[in-house]
Amino acid sequence: MIVVAETGSTNDDMAALAGSGASEGLWLRAERQTGGKGRAGRVWSSQSGNLHISTLVKRQPGDPASHTLALVAAVAAHAAVAELAPAIAVTIKWPNDLMVEQPASGSAKLCGMLLEARGDAVIVGFGMNVTHAPEIEERTTTSLASCGARADSDAARTAEVLAEQFARWLDCWRREGLDRIRQAWLKAAHPVGTSLRVLLPDGTQAEGGFAGLAADGALLLMGRDGRQVVIHAGDVFAL
Repeated sequence: MIVVAETGSTNDDMAALAGSGASEGLWLRAERQTGGKGRAGRVWSSQSGNLHISTLVKRQPGDPASHTLALVAAVAAHAAVAELAPAIAVTIKWPNDLMVEQPASGSAKLCGMLLEARGDAVIVGFGMNVTHAPEIEERTTTSLASCGARADSDAARTAEVLAEQFARWLDCWRREGLDRIRQAWLKAAHPVGTSLRVLLPDGTQAEGGFAGLAADGALLLMGRDGRQVVIHAGDVFAL
């Protein structure tokens, strides 16, 4: 694992390493990011003490579809948190946000992920709130520390556990196929029937009850009219 004190974006750095011939399984962690990014071009708060890390997956013949690595990343991060903070209940929000339900403020974001394709490689970036819960407009956040994680759960230890879990679930994705990952994802997700609102890429919205995942990993919503809606991209909010 490469560790740097500061960088713009670990995803950008990993993409450069991939272009230079880096092998699958390489990890890059930054103590601080100055240009962290989330999905849809959002800025990702990157405070020192939190985890900012990226890894590299090289496409192989017979692999499931690349976009389903988002589910692999979510399941791996969920398993890592379960090891580091077993007392807290963490759920996955489609496709790969980790959320913690808080009595006073509702659902709070603990971890987000950003996947980017680069030729035959996929860069998988993780941002996890380990010691700090950043203030983000219109978003409630939390951290491992505030949720009662083990005392040794600093960014370095969290990175080690995450890397171990990601290797495990990536191997499962390749050997057993997407359905095994899909089942693990569903087990960790919010209950079927949870009311969701999805902001779609074209600016429109869809609402309905969570109805699981399609075979290809797409989000399924059951609309109020009883018709099922298939969502391939969008921002999901619990209602």
